[in-house]
Amino acid sequence: MAKAKAVVSSGGKAAKKKKWSKGKVKDKAQHAVTLDKVLYDRILKEVPTFKFISQSILIERLKVNGSLARVAIRHLEKDGQIKPIVHHSSQLIYTRTTSSE
Repeated sequence: MAKAKAVVSSGGKAAKKKKWSKGKVKDKAQHAVTLDKVLYDRILKEVPTFKFISQSILIERLKVNGSLARVAIRHLEKDGQIKPIVHHSSQLIYTRTTSSE
């Protein structure tokens, strides 16, 4: 008799199922994987004006993938449009070349 009474009285909190939040899902980035003429011209025009240039900055602002960002940075450095600040093993940091140099 005590069991039957316990089942009936537990209708409050135990009857409702706990709903866990699903969390926020980040959308998959749709970054460019090839260079076209428009993107190439944009890189040559905009990137040398950035104060701080790194692979992650180019990925974020220009919506290109990492390999394109690395190639663009190497190309701009070879042309002398940007100069290196830090050459760590994986993170390469550059800045714009000022006119007085």
